Amino acid sequence: MMDIRVVGDGIGVEVSGVDVKTMSDADFAKLYQAWIDCCVLTVTDQHLTIPEFLAYSRRFGTIEPHPSKSTRHPDYPEITLLGVDKFKPDGSLNQTIYRRGGEGWHTDGAYEKIPFKATQLYALAIPDRGGNTFFASGYAAYDALPQRLKDRLDGVLGGFVYGTPGLLNPEDENWKPAFHPIVRTHRESGRKSLYFDELKIVSLQGFEKAESDDLIAELKSRMILPRGRYEHKWRVGDIVIWDNRCSYHKAAADYPPDQDRIHWRVSIADWQ
Repeated sequence: MMDIRVVGDGIGVEVSGVDVKTMSDADFAKLYQAWIDCCVLTVTDQHLTIPEFLAYSRRFGTIEPHPSKSTRHPDYPEITLLGVDKFKPDGSLNQTIYRRGGEGWHTDGAYEKIPFKATQLYALAIPDRGGNTFFASGYAAYDALPQRLKDRLDGVLGGFVYGTPGLLNPEDENWKPAFHPIVRTHRESGRKSLYFDELKIVSLQGFEKAESDDLIAELKSRMILPRGRYEHKWRVGDIVIWDNRCSYHKAAADYPPDQDRIHWRVSIADWQ
């Protein structure tokens, strides 16, 4: 029997007692609503092939290949391989692979004209210690803004570019900024969130550079609160999906490099 329980502080829900390969539409609807309500959803103890993982992921929407072509699965380009080939030919640690996702708080796909709706990971190998993923609520960040900032940011667009050097092929590195509302109303929940990414934001439209830079610095200091947080400790077989429209995340790049931390990753497009 499906069990749904909240695991974080206003963000994060865990589902157990289901097999996503055979889940009914009625059970998926409950699971999906729990995700919309809590931003981050974990389904535990799953045993999936790649086609099964893709089939389940497509229930959330259309899968869009990640722009990092070098880390795509060779046979399934919709899947990004995380944690694979983290050592260079000379035996040194490739920090770009090892620290991927751990550079700072971010939301996936902000550099796209239509940002990713969601990101989903399936855990294949987990180290003995470290390697957790941290999540924070964009709803909580917006709610805590002083009214002067809410008023000032209403209708303002932010410019975002791809923010992780070393992952893209040279022909894919010339990103022009994509512009999105900094105060974003979630299409499904109807709630307002602070849509922000400290790694990818480069400007705020309608402000002189100095004022834009000052506002960005202030928002960086306000995006993560003591509340509205969840830390996920991975287990093999976990599937975790997070809503990029209303949450931030970062990986803890702190696990033993000689151990594996490997996931399949998909990006869910927001074309609806």
